[in-house]
Amino acid sequence: MAPRRLLLIAMSGVRVKDKELLEFGMTLPGFVERSKVIASLPSLSLLTVASHTPPHWDINYREIDEFDPDETVQEIVAGDYDLIGISAFTARILDAYALADRLRLAGQTVALGGLHVSVMPDEAQLHADAICIGQGENIWPSLIRDFETGTLAPVYRSDAKSQFSLADSRVPRYDLLDFDRYNRITMQTTRGCPLACDFCAASRLISPYQRKPIDLVRRDLEAILAIWPRPFIELAEDNTFVHKPSGRAVAKLFGEYDIKWFTETDISVADDPELLELLAESGCAQLLIGLESPSSASLAQVDKKQWKLRQREHYLDKITRIQSYGISVNGCFILGFDQDTPESFAETKEFVMESKLAEVQITVLTPFPGTELYARLSREQGLLKTVFWDECTLFDVTYQPAQMSLSDLQQGFRWLMRELYTDQAVADRKAHFRKCVRTARESRTLTSQRSS
Repeated sequence: MAPRRLLLIAMSGVRVKDKELLEFGMTLPGFVERSKVIASLPSLSLLTVASHTPPHWDINYREIDEFDPDETVQEIVAGDYDLIGISAFTARILDAYALADRLRLAGQTVALGGLHVSVMPDEAQLHADAICIGQGENIWPSLIRDFETGTLAPVYRSDAKSQFSLADSRVPRYDLLDFDRYNRITMQTTRGCPLACDFCAASRLISPYQRKPIDLVRRDLEAILAIWPRPFIELAEDNTFVHKPSGRAVAKLFGEYDIKWFTETDISVADDPELLELLAESGCAQLLIGLESPSSASLAQVDKKQWKLRQREHYLDKITRIQSYGISVNGCFILGFDQDTPESFAETKEFVMESKLAEVQITVLTPFPGTELYARLSREQGLLKTVFWDECTLFDVTYQPAQMSLSDLQQGFRWLMRELYTDQAVADRKAHFRKCVRTARESRTLTSQRSS
């Protein structure tokens, strides 16, 4: 069979629209550091799609941040690709549509996929020859077969009856990457999350919660190690340790290798001393934990089962416990819940200082399409615009707050960012965590000496 050429494009980077926030935010070390990390991550979804593409296809992977429409399109057309697949976060989907439109006018065949396309298929279909709804592993092979036979359909859908199992996963095509461009590489041990927070636009919207078999996690890790001997791994998932037995298995596995790694989870990781010990010994550099708010009233609206509200009284103890093992906690907070008031910003600052978190991340409540939050604000006519996708940056306000003005939320958020990300504030958090690391190391040494 004659070789075919496929280009997979990830629209990378996020551009904050709030000019004042952008101007001073770019001078704050803690904010800039994490933003650069996120922007530099490769698209695991596209590397996974590539692994489900027949071997007679020649595949190229490309990330596009800033682009000149004419120059970029000319360059892509010159590559003589048979098919172009594009994926983008909501904040970059309008750029993805613009690029797809230009490529199609130039005679290229374009397929669009990803979370935003899956939850807004009618919109996406206007900009593509074919769209993929749901998990790509199930439907991409069918799309490729139809393309080769000249019978490409406009829509390919992975519904509830045809969910892909991580037990059937393939190794993502890490070989397509130029590793010199990255400071972290992504892999996956779980998909989805059972907690169902109403603002969450993560992979649970296209996949039920499931765990990858540990032997396949080892396989993927060793595929990365074959290319990058001492990598920094970022797990591209929503809640790695919600299921403690499988979480312990992952941490134990990672401890067998010379790696550093990062992931997201919930505060209940503090309830498992064995897991914490395994994490401390495994090269875990940091856990990003969604605390959401120090306010019980605000936490009460996060999820219908009020799971996070029940954790609130233990937040301080659990943060201290996790960090006592020498594991950095990046505590994440959201501003702008219905119960938040102008006093919420100072309350959040006070909690951050009291908790002595190693790192902190603040964002504005964002109604991503497909979420319960988006549906509710749409019903209540609380959204400022009908289409605001390029403002879904986590830092721009896209709705009318319930108990403060739009200006209150914007100005309060800017104030809190200034307070939390100054050089001194960042230095103080790092200094405290260094003490935690020293204490944890001394404790392990003493325990080892006693046991011997």
